Amino acid sequence: MEKEYMEEEKIDLPEINYSDDDIKTLDWQEHIRRRPGMYIGKLGDGSSADDGIYVLLKEVLDNSIDEYMMGFGKTIDVTIEEGKVKVRDHGRGVPLGKVKDVSSKMNTGAKYDSKAFKKSVGLNGVGIKAVNALSNHFTIQSFRDGQTTAVEYSRAIVTQESSIQPTTYENGTSIEFIPDDAIFTNYAFRDDYVESLLKNYVFLNTGLTIIYNGKKFFSKNGLVDLLNENMTSEPLYPIIHIKDEDIEVVITHTDQYGEEYYSFVNGQHTTQGGTHQSAFRESLSRVIKEFYNKNFDYADIRSGIVAAISVKVEEPVFESQTKTKLGSKDMGPGGPSVQKFIGDFLKKELDNYLHKHAETSDALLKKILESEKERKAIAGVTKLARERAKKANLHNKKLRDCRIHYNDSKGDNLDETSIFITEGDSASGSITKSRNPNLQAVFSLRGKPLNSFGLTKKIVYENEEFNLLQAALNIEDGLDGLRYNKIIIATDADTDGMHIRLLLLTFFLQFFPDLIKKNHVYILQTPLFRVRNKKETIYCYTEEERINAINKLGANPEITRFKGLGEISPDEFTHFIGKDIRLDRVSMKKEDLVTNMLNFYMGKNTPERQEFIIDNLVIEED
Repeated sequence: MEKEYMEEEKIDLPEINYSDDDIKTLDWQEHIRRRPGMYIGKLGDGSSADDGIYVLLKEVLDNSIDEYMMGFGKTIDVTIEEGKVKVRDHGRGVPLGKVKDVSSKMNTGAKYDSKAFKKSVGLNGVGIKAVNALSNHFTIQSFRDGQTTAVEYSRAIVTQESSIQPTTYENGTSIEFIPDDAIFTNYAFRDDYVESLLKNYVFLNTGLTIIYNGKKFFSKNGLVDLLNENMTSEPLYPIIHIKDEDIEVVITHTDQYGEEYYSFVNGQHTTQGGTHQSAFRESLSRVIKEFYNKNFDYADIRSGIVAAISVKVEEPVFESQTKTKLGSKDMGPGGPSVQKFIGDFLKKELDNYLHKHAETSDALLKKILESEKERKAIAGVTKLARERAKKANLHNKKLRDCRIHYNDSKGDNLDETSIFITEGDSASGSITKSRNPNLQAVFSLRGKPLNSFGLTKKIVYENEEFNLLQAALNIEDGLDGLRYNKIIIATDADTDGMHIRLLLLTFFLQFFPDLIKKNHVYILQTPLFRVRNKKETIYCYTEEERINAINKLGANPEITRFKGLGEISPDEFTHFIGKDIRLDRVSMKKEDLVTNMLNFYMGKNTPERQEFIIDNLVIEED
């Protein structure tokens, strides 16, 4: 029987040829263009801070920053106009005979054997080659000791190469590029993302000046300036600032919930943390616990913390080409472990600081004791609520989950994972039927959620809606376990829908502000009108778009006004939550002090808010 089965299988199997012709070697530029995600992460259109066009800019800037770190060139000029980027530094300039090599030969650079470059940002010789391959136009020009030369490319193919000529310009390197619109479709650089990137560079390199489209960025106080730039709550004590040759740390606490960290390795913003951030969190807690000689819970020590750490590591190993998470366990070949290096530094410097600054240590102790008191007060509630949420999640009718999650260990599209928070059965039903079940989840609210302003975190566990939402997001202990990259509030564009948005944002701002600060919260934009005739349908998000659609279609087209998400059929919803999805990111600026803002909009200051509404009222006429 076994012999007959095998013979039958041989007959049914298709013939698959596998010969020398099937083995192909791609040119380096073709490989980058076919697999851009390997080099720059996701592509995107510029609407997210981690989209590919910002990685291209960063790869060019990193080389200029390395020159500054070596002591050459205190100013970098950055210009972005209509999608064209120009970066001009005033370093030494690329050696003139190697301008073509450093921009078009893989694994070519000056950093492999130079000890001075061991702690630089980019070590793999890939950076600007990837920018070159992914650009319609790329030009590199070097100015060095009174001479200059340049090479121009299109998609990494040389289009023009100049000979070495005399020049009167200062030493340095100039790079211009235009991202390839065949790869980055409908892209646009956003000033807020570019400026955030540039600010981090100057915070990490005190004395460096970056001029962006005429605007000057400079930092005198390093990471202290970074914390002051990003904090949206008043610090409870002056920022602790300690540093040594290869490490700089700043620490304070606020009255907010959660933990807020900004971590860097060799000038690279490690947005996903890594071994250095984990070591910092653990060592910080241990040192503070030992300083007070009390058996504090680490969660109480870190509640409300806002901190930043920058370390310099020899030959760092990152978990991806985009360098957002450090994987190195050691500070360098033959060096101490990252854990020991950071632990020893904090044990000495933070302990000394707290001994010398009694007012700071007293304020920190008061904050820890308050956090401990609140945690113990709700201990019974949280245990019961966790069990309830765990059981409910097994049969959670409020959550239609997706198959892939943001904290999965593998997957190229984890950044695309999202959860829609919506209200009502009809709206959640339409989204559920039209979503991508692999990447998009749906959480259905029952009516308006509670106004959580001024309440303690106990409400998170006592309120069924909030408890189940927290459990679905998996954020009780911080963002490390966050299950979706984008949390999308999808409500009707009427007063009730706007109110639900405010109540959800109040909940996030009160208890999980890091969700907003780390760019995870969005508002779904859905069309207000559908304008169509027999040949074409146009969905319009504004009154202006409606008028333009009518003019385009002419001949009295049919016009439908969508009053709510439930009126949009599942077939139509696929247009609005697919590749053409329109999202408004919820963002915060340093002037947005959370307590003041929530007190005004969600507190009991009715006369002041009423006056504000009257002064800003806009009456629309039909």
